[in-house]
Amino acid sequence: MSNTIELAADVPSECRGQRFDQVAALLFPDYSRERLKEWIKAGQLTVNGASGKPKDKLLGGEALALQAELANEATWEAEDIALDIVFEDEHLLVVNKPAGLVVHPAAGNYSGTLVNALLHHNPDQAQLPRAGIVHRLDKETTGLMVVAKTLAAHHNLVSQLQARSVSREYEAVAVGQFTGGGKVDAPIGRHPKQRKLMAVVPISGKEAVTHYRVLDRFAHHAHLRLKLETGRTHQIRVHMAHINHPLVGDPVYGGRFRKPQGASAALLETLREFPRQALHAASLGLVHPHSNELMSWQAPLPDDMVQLLAALEADSD
Repeated sequence: MSNTIELAADVPSECRGQRFDQVAALLFPDYSRERLKEWIKAGQLTVNGASGKPKDKLLGGEALALQAELANEATWEAEDIALDIVFEDEHLLVVNKPAGLVVHPAAGNYSGTLVNALLHHNPDQAQLPRAGIVHRLDKETTGLMVVAKTLAAHHNLVSQLQARSVSREYEAVAVGQFTGGGKVDAPIGRHPKQRKLMAVVPISGKEAVTHYRVLDRFAHHAHLRLKLETGRTHQIRVHMAHINHPLVGDPVYGGRFRKPQGASAALLETLREFPRQALHAASLGLVHPHSNELMSWQAPLPDDMVQLLAALEADSD
């Protein structure tokens, strides 16, 4: 990635009377309005060669010129951590995240994260917000994540996520018997008493919608395929617990271990020892930010979930 962005455009006459930052967002749609405002204030985005203010009104016919230096946004260390890269070009990459890998450095996890791995793989990620990460998976959730490699791709992918046009499907193993698929439409927000947790919060929560269908039924569990309409923190885990079907192995929302009636000793051991929530981001679909091509990727179930399903199958037999 080049460290310098150089662009130029003439203001159309129909933009007469509009604000500088509004016109810039129209003429340079690859960049967010906030980013363009920063460049205007820094004098890196000019009108007829002169600096201006974001709220300045334009007349039409002016020449806008952008010459911006991309500075490193991050001070995180690059670390040689193996990445399972499913797809990569100069605009984005798609990774299959393993269990146990934290996505972003934070208190208690300043190293050993996906961000540290990305910076080693491609040092230019340091020039992007959050090193190019546009959505997250929980530490113990496996599966597909898309990462931007340019500022334009970052803006585009964030816009697609906000427009809910990115398709994300998960596979999970949940506790309980299901008669069929369904939809959970229940707002999610911070837990009123335990602030580190999320919960269904009817009044102040944000809209959250999860669709699920049953792939396979077992005596006391089900293998599910889930599709997200929204992307709230811990959404699937909170929603499934809310309808009394928590995910197998969920240490936070699963409640205490419930011994399935009549389960074999082998299955009980597998369930008790399953080390994480049984949740995998299995498929991802989006419009490529540069080619506008509709693309999709799939990631097979990780070994621990394959073994879990085999144990449930054996017990049902």
